[in-house]
Amino acid sequence: MRPAILLTPMALFLAIGLSHPIENLGTGSSLSRIVLKAIDRRAPIDVDEAVGNSWSDSVSNTERRAPADADEAVGNTYSDSVFNAIKEKRVKNQYLSEIRWQRKYFPLPPKVPCKMSMLNSPSNILFLPFRKTTTLALSSAIKQYISSKYEQHPDMFKQDLEVIDALRTDAVNVREPHISGIKKITAYAGQLSWMGGKFPIDIGVEFIWYPALGYNTERPMTQNNLKFELANVLYNLAALYSQLAMSSNRGTTEGLKSACNYFCLAAGVLSYIKTDIIPELRSTPPEDMDDNTLESLEYLMLAQAQECFWQKAVMDRYKDASIAKLAAKVSDFYGAAGDWGIKSDAITTQWIHHTTAKHHHFAAAAQYRQACDCLEKRKYGEEVARLRDSIACVHEALKEAKYINKVVLGDLNGLKNKVTEDLKRAEKDNDLIYLNPVPPKSELKTLDRANMAVAKIPKEISEPASFIGDTKEFGPPLFAKLVPFAVHVAASIYEERRDRLVNNSIIDELEILTTRIHDTLQSLNLPGSLQALEKPLGLPPTLTSHAEEIRQADALTRLQRSFSDTAKLKASDDAIFAEGRELLQAEAGENERLVMKYGTDRWTRQDSRSTAAKLYAQVDEIDGYLKSAANSDALVLTKFRESVAV
Repeated sequence: MRPAILLTPMALFLAIGLSHPIENLGTGSSLSRIVLKAIDRRAPIDVDEAVGNSWSDSVSNTERRAPADADEAVGNTYSDSVFNAIKEKRVKNQYLSEIRWQRKYFPLPPKVPCKMSMLNSPSNILFLPFRKTTTLALSSAIKQYISSKYEQHPDMFKQDLEVIDALRTDAVNVREPHISGIKKITAYAGQLSWMGGKFPIDIGVEFIWYPALGYNTERPMTQNNLKFELANVLYNLAALYSQLAMSSNRGTTEGLKSACNYFCLAAGVLSYIKTDIIPELRSTPPEDMDDNTLESLEYLMLAQAQECFWQKAVMDRYKDASIAKLAAKVSDFYGAAGDWGIKSDAITTQWIHHTTAKHHHFAAAAQYRQACDCLEKRKYGEEVARLRDSIACVHEALKEAKYINKVVLGDLNGLKNKVTEDLKRAEKDNDLIYLNPVPPKSELKTLDRANMAVAKIPKEISEPASFIGDTKEFGPPLFAKLVPFAVHVAASIYEERRDRLVNNSIIDELEILTTRIHDTLQSLNLPGSLQALEKPLGLPPTLTSHAEEIRQADALTRLQRSFSDTAKLKASDDAIFAEGRELLQAEAGENERLVMKYGTDRWTRQDSRSTAAKLYAQVDEIDGYLKSAANSDALVLTKFRESVAV
């Protein structure tokens, strides 16, 4: 008899590969139950004893799965001995493969590599790399801006300027997955958010950042934008969360819970960047921060968080139906990450191949687990159908074999071997014993989903003001005594509106009225008279020069001649008008005489005033003009004579 092999429960657990039992052990494996019992008892295991127990348990389990009337099930073709031989052969083959696998991997002790080596070694999950920046003196630019734009001296904020430089230095130098980096980055991001209420986004600092993803990681981007700085800092926070998840010990349930939480936090930070920071950027976002890239990365983080929960469910021995729901949701997340990644210019083809392979891998794993549930519920035909769909999904995933790392490829091959083995067994059992119809894929019920991964936005990011204070985590608010930029903006807006109101309502109207009165005075030749009234001590120069021009032109004689000509024209016009009026009066008198002579019965012609009312109206109007002109002429003549007398 071989000596007993003494193994600790953890070594035994890792050796038999229970972190991925889909690829290693079947749900009904008697050997796995023996190992789990040994883990529960924390006792040594004798391999030969395990072999014997495994053999007997497997035979008994197989007998319990067989139908009560086996001869009738196969059409009375085989006898009980033939059935027993078939069962024993299948169980023996399963036992031999398990014991060979066990002896192959028992000697391997578990290894827990350091965090940095885990990030550099191949893995079946991905992490976000950090974005890099250059060193700059943020305080100098802020000091210059305060001096030029505010009415406060920058020396009042000397301590705040030193603090902001120290915070940025600590935040941008986080390069390793350590939990202490979270506070360094969130403290700087929180103070940047607070400063957004004190300064405009274009404060005068050229922030230089290098992309972390894509094909242009050596080409820096430069923007004079506080929101650009905040977006890059928060991206590094998401990268830190993803690397903390990557460095967690995913061989334990606690490590898986921690990794799942970190991935959810990374997804939450990416979601916050996409919905709250990028829309306020007021400029073109970096190539690896556009909507397509951020959507792809968010779904990738959620997929890996869901995968961690799925792995924990496997380790905790959840029911196959529950594990199938979890795996189906993992597949959905990876599929969405790949779809958005194709639309992005920053997601490399290597990551797209990775997400595509994982999408099909977990679709296959979900169908496999559902097939195990069907076996438990004695739905043998559906079990075969789902195993066939599972192997088809594995083949789809293996199309990416050239582009994925060896860890992912190893997981796929392990799953392929296990599904292939179970499919052969299920088809043989169903063909020989159960004879259940195998439904086509189109008739299979779509698997339900169990979503356990949700994007979590840290409160330090969504509510930074609640962490800023004299006794709070991020310290006192910087530049608290500085008048907020919004106040300066409001004051400048008030001054602009005030000036516009005065110009439009007062000054413009005043200029219009001034122009109008000048035109009126000019038309009346009054500017000289007004000047004389304003300066009574002497005649204005314009009036004196005008009088001299009149004397030189012999204006008096010309005026007298004009008066004489006007009088002659007046007499002629009066005579013509009087003659026309007399003719009308004569016609009216003649008509009146004939009416009196013949009467209205015989003399029916109407009088001229009725038939020519318009003509009589013109006569009255002309008479008024002539009288008004006579009065004006008399007034002008009187004024002229008075002026000549003076």
